[in-house]
Amino acid sequence: MMIVVTTPTGQIGSQVVQELLERGEGVRVIVRDPARLASEVRSRVEVVEGSHDDPAVLDTALGGADALFWLIPPGSTAPSAEAHYLGFARAGAAAVARNGVTRVVGVTSAGHGWPHPAGVLSAAFAMDEVLRSSGADYRALSLPFYMENLLGQVSVIKDQGVFAMTCAGDRLLASIATRDIASAAAELLTDPSWSGQEDLPLFGPDRLTPDQMAAIIGEELGRPVAYQRMPMDDFAAMLRSRGASEQAITDTTQMFAAQDGGIYEEDWKTARLARTDFRTWCREVLAPAYRAL
Repeated sequence: MMIVVTTPTGQIGSQVVQELLERGEGVRVIVRDPARLASEVRSRVEVVEGSHDDPAVLDTALGGADALFWLIPPGSTAPSAEAHYLGFARAGAAAVARNGVTRVVGVTSAGHGWPHPAGVLSAAFAMDEVLRSSGADYRALSLPFYMENLLGQVSVIKDQGVFAMTCAGDRLLASIATRDIASAAAELLTDPSWSGQEDLPLFGPDRLTPDQMAAIIGEELGRPVAYQRMPMDDFAAMLRSRGASEQAITDTTQMFAAQDGGIYEEDWKTARLARTDFRTWCREVLAPAYRAL
């Protein structure tokens, strides 16, 4: 079996590659900079250099492939999230159809069917529709808030004993660890028995409020940690001060407004529950990053 992996140096893609190699599968990666691959990985995979919005690169990578792991990389210079996601998705769907790839596993957001603009999340939903048009069997791994998003605040937690998001401190928030995303993706990519096109919500086993998350973080770090809610206007001003375009600010604030408004709630009812709970993630991922500072 030959499985193609996009974003193989990213937070999720790199773990998918490791999972597949541990299972003894043939792996081909599409990567812009092969030097960013770990040497022990580079020697065990086929490397196609380039971007997976390039039809020629996709045709080189997908020839003879059985399955494709699909994830859109960040697009800070794109005119909008929708343009960025659809540019990749249209190239990908056309190449999947041309090359007869039978199975695609994509990383997307939970909350399909949300009736309001959701910025980056709406772009992900539009991506799914395009990928379905390829005719391949498709599983959309539909995901809530990534626990790893909190790693960007480790230094603030260490210096100030706080972390911040835009949602209310008493609002329940579904979350997922990236290692569980990678495990689920590898399981689907190596299982030829499924068919059809479905959304597959995947959530962590517990659903906590930010205040509860702060208490758990503090217990695992051995120090008080508090949650601070950041008003959306302040969040937008912070993005603007960092040079973000107005469209990027709109895409991002709409995403967090949807998250704060409960976009994940409907999927919680039917979601497959992953293995890693928030406390375990704090102990095994957040605490080591904290102590390394």
